[in-house]
Amino acid sequence: MTAAHRAVLEKGGPVLRFDHPLRADGSRADMPVIVNLFGSKGRVAAGLGVGVDHLGDLGDFLAALRTPSAPDGLRDALSRWPMLKAALLTRPKICSKAPVQEVVSQGDEVDLATIPVQTHWRGDVGPLITWPVVLTRPFGSKIQEVGHYNAGVYRAQVLGRDKLIMRWLPHRGGAAHHRSWASNGEPTPVAIVIGADPATLLSAALPLPETVSELTFSGAIRGARPRLVPAKTVPLLVPAEAEIVIEGWVSPDKMAPEGPFGDHTGYYNTAEPFPVVQVTAITHQRDPLYLSTYTGRPPDEPAIIGEVFNKLALPTIRAQIPEIRDLWLPPAACSYRMAVVSINKRYPGQARRVMMALWGMLPQFSYTKIIVVVDDDIDPSNWDDIAWALATRMDPGRDVMVLENTPMDYLDFASPQPGLAGKIGIDATNKIESETSRDWGDVMATNPEDASFAVDLITRNLPDLFK
Repeated sequence: MTAAHRAVLEKGGPVLRFDHPLRADGSRADMPVIVNLFGSKGRVAAGLGVGVDHLGDLGDFLAALRTPSAPDGLRDALSRWPMLKAALLTRPKICSKAPVQEVVSQGDEVDLATIPVQTHWRGDVGPLITWPVVLTRPFGSKIQEVGHYNAGVYRAQVLGRDKLIMRWLPHRGGAAHHRSWASNGEPTPVAIVIGADPATLLSAALPLPETVSELTFSGAIRGARPRLVPAKTVPLLVPAEAEIVIEGWVSPDKMAPEGPFGDHTGYYNTAEPFPVVQVTAITHQRDPLYLSTYTGRPPDEPAIIGEVFNKLALPTIRAQIPEIRDLWLPPAACSYRMAVVSINKRYPGQARRVMMALWGMLPQFSYTKIIVVVDDDIDPSNWDDIAWALATRMDPGRDVMVLENTPMDYLDFASPQPGLAGKIGIDATNKIESETSRDWGDVMATNPEDASFAVDLITRNLPDLFK
């Protein structure tokens, strides 16, 4: 299934539905499996409730959430009505009955083998849930305080009939909630939502401000209030229209080795200890669909989502670092591991200031190993432009900044220590004033009038050339 999924994704193909998945022992599973839901930028944008051409508008909205400003008069207040309406749509509606609880298994009836969880790669240690929205809340909060919930996409390894391993890194919201419960000697209630609507799933992956709940923000994307229902065995509210919900309690102290699994780096990660989940219930719709994906060397669905999120993040980044003109996270570099940034350069040392600002701005950029800064005449998403800037505007002895012992993704085994590694920043901008003691060269360019004349001349004499 993974091989078929990857082949279709690489061709820009459709969503796939496997009606009769087979288990490892050859028996047939009852639940169909859905993959490649976010296998194109158009489908990711649709899941966010916009077209590809309007991703910038959603990015502006996300930037406004981070730095809201007071309206400047009645006209400005009225112009903000779409944002105000979106905020109202984040208020959840609590239901007493829901499709996701049409079938309920509790206690001895719980069996994770009823869900066709894939083993994606031949080196994987076992089945891995890859597209869950994991819901948690902090210790001391109330069940109805949805604004305090965290929704994150964390993979979960099937350990047995009623046990999972929850892999969340220490800086993630779910891990922080787990620490708050564990420090009080209590297990953490958790709901693992599979087959949530695209708005909820993508909200869980968006780099939202910490003050904005992913679960409630999905209402603004969807254009409708989130419908939630109390879980059966844990004190949490869960999406009413999800396909499947796995309820349970995360142990405050019991750990188990998670992995190895094939990961987005294109390598298998090593086994590491993570908390064990005791599953207390599985609820689902009467005829549920199991949503799955694989992670591997790009292209994969997370890489495609990352390309879209790159566009969404740009307005937020510009609000904090105004001189940035454009930014590209190359998908082939596992998205966030490398960033190419174009700036409107005005003073010496500006490129280095931008590097340090990016590394400290969002949690995602704390894992960016390489930042290349170029001038705004360079297309940061064009490898030829980048190579030219590196070859003609960068000196390795002067324009390279190396940092040591900085935070890094645990999955990066190139790091000398788990979670700790170096970073490199490369200034590939034109050097000005005190940055150089030499006269800097002038960029060659065709006269615009000559270029226009040439295109007209060629079009008239070689009409098929530009077709």
